[in-house]
Amino acid sequence: MESLRLAVAYRPPLPVPAPGHLRRRLLVHHLPGPLLSLPNNSLSLSSPQHPPIPRRRLLLPLLASQTPDSNPEPESSGAKLVPLVISIAVGLAVRFLAPRPAEVSLQAWQLLSIFLSTIAGLVLGPLPVGAWAFLGLTAAVATHTLPFTAAFSAFTNEVIWLIVISFFFARGFVKTGLGDRIATYFVKWLGGSTLGLSYGLTISEACIAPAMPSTTARAGGVFLPIIKSLSLSADSKPNHPSSRKLGSYLVMTQFQAAGNSSALFLTAAAQNLLCLKLAEELGVIITNPWVSWFKAASLPAIVSLLATPYLLYKIFPPETKDTPDAPALAAEKLKRMGPVTKNEWVMIGTMILAVSLWVFGDAIGVPSVVAAMLGLSILLLLGVLDWDDCLNEKSAWDTLAWFAVLVGMAAQLTNLGIVSWMSSCVAKLLQSFSLSWPAAFCVLEASYFLIHYLFASQTGHVGALYSAFLAMHVAAGVPRALSALALAFNTNLFGALTHYSSGQAAVYFGAGYLELPDVFRVGFATALVNTLIWGGVGSIWWKFLGLY
Repeated sequence: MESLRLAVAYRPPLPVPAPGHLRRRLLVHHLPGPLLSLPNNSLSLSSPQHPPIPRRRLLLPLLASQTPDSNPEPESSGAKLVPLVISIAVGLAVRFLAPRPAEVSLQAWQLLSIFLSTIAGLVLGPLPVGAWAFLGLTAAVATHTLPFTAAFSAFTNEVIWLIVISFFFARGFVKTGLGDRIATYFVKWLGGSTLGLSYGLTISEACIAPAMPSTTARAGGVFLPIIKSLSLSADSKPNHPSSRKLGSYLVMTQFQAAGNSSALFLTAAAQNLLCLKLAEELGVIITNPWVSWFKAASLPAIVSLLATPYLLYKIFPPETKDTPDAPALAAEKLKRMGPVTKNEWVMIGTMILAVSLWVFGDAIGVPSVVAAMLGLSILLLLGVLDWDDCLNEKSAWDTLAWFAVLVGMAAQLTNLGIVSWMSSCVAKLLQSFSLSWPAAFCVLEASYFLIHYLFASQTGHVGALYSAFLAMHVAAGVPRALSALALAFNTNLFGALTHYSSGQAAVYFGAGYLELPDVFRVGFATALVNTLIWGGVGSIWWKFLGLY
């Protein structure tokens, strides 16, 4: 799955440790980006026997740059047979066995069968996501279901390119160490107790989120290394009974709070941008999107962010309640980091410029993607990033490929009338139960949320289902702007349901501090609380804002 490919935990070859030196497992966050070694990115105080490693060595060479002799690539084993057969069978069954409605053209029905086969492959994983999406696109062109130009039209979609550039911004935060510095300051200010430490990490992510539009990058590149360092300093080890001392609580809290940080700002997650683009294709236009998004999300997201650490403190409590050493460790780390570097200042200035243009771009005629391109150009001109950094960001180029396929197919399904046909069928079903639009809204939102148990990607979920569910909302009489925004907020909140539900889920679960039953249990409990907050506080707030 796409999200699981974004963050993979494994052990690269390590030198034999010196006697008495604690060997820590390295979590590699395959964005791919600079690989972070935990001891080098640690809050722990170094002993005289093991002096601090120079800051310039924080960025290790990319695995992609290793020679074949030093790290041979495993041979490809091709597609997994059972998932392949099932995925293809889904499409063939729809095409040849399911009766085609009279109001749906043969071309539309054939494209629907290819699209459903593609979605089945995203869930079952016969091939990597990008490869399987390319096969689906090939099938659409080879069967003359879509002409070549229509099949590849989404590759010029400006929102997809904005998402790609967001990966490069995230790499800049990790490469310069700016995200790490910001989070460490919050640990210094609020880290005197376990609960305060959790709030410091949660608030710091919310502050970083609008300028670092990758939840996986924030998790693996900034927060997990800090959490592991703090946990090991408190003798809380991964894959060990001591994990419940501190590490399990901090990891679980950051994992569960990340969805609200992503929902708070339009530019805090890639799927947010995709949601509004798909809504626009259905005729639902959100004016001044960055500001409109923030206004609608602000109150429920902030309430949820403040509630999550305390809630988990009660239902998933840490054994260690006080962390008096954390502020001192953070202060020592900041001292070792030294003053803010030139590249960090450039990163700060660039992101202030980009966010400002995202906020005020509509008023001055600067599209969001142009703002992102200007920001990336500044980072390249001033040497914060080089072109190799961009070329090595494999996840960005992979996202470009499979996002474009899904978005292109979804757009063509809309043009061919499949989405309107499906939405009218659902609307008639809801009307047969005499449901008012608020009741239909609740049913559709709950269905959209729970279906994510079948997905390992938030963006894949959006590409597969957002357009259809938005059309169903509109057909059921739900106000259009409310429908578009609520579904988009929902997309962020289900990212912590399971250990595979998002990129950050894979990062945090791979750290070794969480047991699988706890992930499902706490994920469901937190989802219920988020539902109450967003459904209660949110509905009152949205009424005040005039969304319905």
